[in-house]
Amino acid sequence: MVNLIIIVVSVLISVIAIMRKDVFYRLSFNAYAIAHQNQWYRLLTYGFIHANWMHLLINMFVLWMFGEIVEDAYVFLFDNKGHVMYLLLYITSILFSTMYDLRIYKEDYNYHAVGASGATSAVIFASILLYPLQKIYIFFIPIGIPAFIFGILFLLYSMYMARKNMDNIGHTAHFFGAVYGFLFVLMFDYKLIIAFFIQIVQMFS
Repeated sequence: MVNLIIIVVSVLISVIAIMRKDVFYRLSFNAYAIAHQNQWYRLLTYGFIHANWMHLLINMFVLWMFGEIVEDAYVFLFDNKGHVMYLLLYITSILFSTMYDLRIYKEDYNYHAVGASGATSAVIFASILLYPLQKIYIFFIPIGIPAFIFGILFLLYSMYMARKNMDNIGHTAHFFGAVYGFLFVLMFDYKLIIAFFIQIVQMFS
């Protein structure tokens, strides 16, 4: 239920922002405005707007595919508190995933970033912690990759692309969002990391 609400809210706000550029720039992540003009709300609002329809579609599709899995798992583990924990995961991952960019770009007024990619990366990696052997399919490749292997490849790719800085994609936000999503629930139940490694060991045994 929480995941569906997040998707609906994100779509509604994104549609408005795509149609109105003044809203888009007012809500986007801008480290200079945050650090020097105290517009701290941007640390959250940027995660609910997207650059274009394809950007929105991809993030919401990923959230639809993985969000319900994670939310249901949290409810199973923590009863009704699971819904609140899932919401907390999503909101705090939006905040955490841009902390690095806030420090790097705080003097660059022209740098803007938008999108839920840091948060969706967190949700994907939350599901990897819980279900490391689930199959993840990339684009239209018919062979699924075990989730924990996909996670390793994703982190390596994000690190590589962040260093190359060849495009306008926030690879650092993807990386830090993913790491945060993996670690988030361990603050509440550290034994889940044991179950994570047991599943992987059993796959090779």
